[in-house]
Amino acid sequence: MLFEANLTRCCGLLIVSAAVCLFAGCSQQASQAGVDESSPSTVPQEQASVDSNSCTRHFQFHYRFDIVDLKPGDKARVWLPTPQSSASQQVTQLDSQLPAEATFHTEPKYGNRILYFEAEAPEEGRLSIDVPYHIERREIASAGVGESAELSPNHREKFLQANTKVPVDGKPLELLSGITLSDDEFEMANQLYDLVDQHVAYDKSGTGWGKGDVAWVCDSRYGNCTDFHSLFISLARSQGVPSRFEIGFPIPSDGENGKVGGYHCWAFFFAPKRGWVPVDISEADKHPEMKEYYFGNLTPDRVAFSTGRDILLEPKSNAEPLNYFIYPHVEVSGVALPRAQIALKFSYANQPE
Repeated sequence: MLFEANLTRCCGLLIVSAAVCLFAGCSQQASQAGVDESSPSTVPQEQASVDSNSCTRHFQFHYRFDIVDLKPGDKARVWLPTPQSSASQQVTQLDSQLPAEATFHTEPKYGNRILYFEAEAPEEGRLSIDVPYHIERREIASAGVGESAELSPNHREKFLQANTKVPVDGKPLELLSGITLSDDEFEMANQLYDLVDQHVAYDKSGTGWGKGDVAWVCDSRYGNCTDFHSLFISLARSQGVPSRFEIGFPIPSDGENGKVGGYHCWAFFFAPKRGWVPVDISEADKHPEMKEYYFGNLTPDRVAFSTGRDILLEPKSNAEPLNYFIYPHVEVSGVALPRAQIALKFSYANQPE
């Protein structure tokens, strides 16, 4: 299987090392054209730390897209998620191609970094954007027992709260009927991991999937990564286990370069004796031979862009809070453009270490 081959190449299949998950707020290095970075992020990102022996991958990622079918003179406001450096990834922004000067902003709840600009549509009605990054991404291998870890009251409250589509009561709790959950947070999370994997099948047919709507997932019993991890977070928070949502892009492990067709997401839960522990249940469902690995570990074949749900953009937009923030958000005359007018062209290329 694709992921199994990559682990064998990088790490030795299913070799897991212990690591304490901590908050890490590394400064981002950047070098790009037309971007004012005078106000860098001051909000720490909650990230998992990694073992010094974990495998590492280097690649270039192009966050490239076109805004199409604009009327000449239309003024577009554009918000882009921006990856940040952390214990699991080092991000260097390269020279960007932007139609106007841009500025960095930080949304206050999760500390997500946002690249923002305003541009006027030219005669041909198309704006082209390319923001490339060099990424050094490390495997997270944190399933072992580490030292005691603490979560601040503010962060605990934030990651126990319901989101619009992620309740902490009601329908998802029906799945726990007849199940005796462990008092140990780590063991309980493992039970919930198994429960979600058994209840949900990876399937992107029909409509309704991909929104992370927990009530829908409970009934439909299928979906993509957003649906798997939203249900896990809902169940974990309902039992007093802080959990958070992280989204980015998958990087193929079986090629040197190519297109990246869409996003990927995963989740973390907090256990006092281990800190933030990752899970990737949708990959476990697609690759059952990797199920044990994906509870507590993440391959380096990814890049994280943002954290959380119900995202309020900065500068303020006319839209409701975003369900999650991974694709460009574009507004013209105060109205969000439909996805059909945003032609995504994401790509990657492996780089030497």
